[in-house]
Amino acid sequence: MGFFVYILRSERDGSLYVGHTNNLPRRFAQHNDPRSNSYTAKRGPWMLVHSEIHPNRSAASIRERFLKSVAGSREKRRLAADGTRAEQG
Repeated sequence: MGFFVYILRSERDGSLYVGHTNNLPRRFAQHNDPRSNSYTAKRGPWMLVHSEIHPNRSAASIRERFLKSVAGSREKRRLAADGTRAEQG
């Protein structure tokens, strides 16, 4: 079983969120649950703009940390923009 790294875009304020999980549908639903008292619940609804699969949690965690870093912020924005365009087109 693989692990997903994903990027969400807030439909409310356009902010991006990066995370990783082994169950993407369940985690996406959790992010969009308005009853949750979390960062994402306050900024939802969210749309999934990018996801990628990795062979294990360690690899996904390393990729997530990179995308959250200053060095990875440009790539995160590019991936999110590409994903948004792909959904529209």
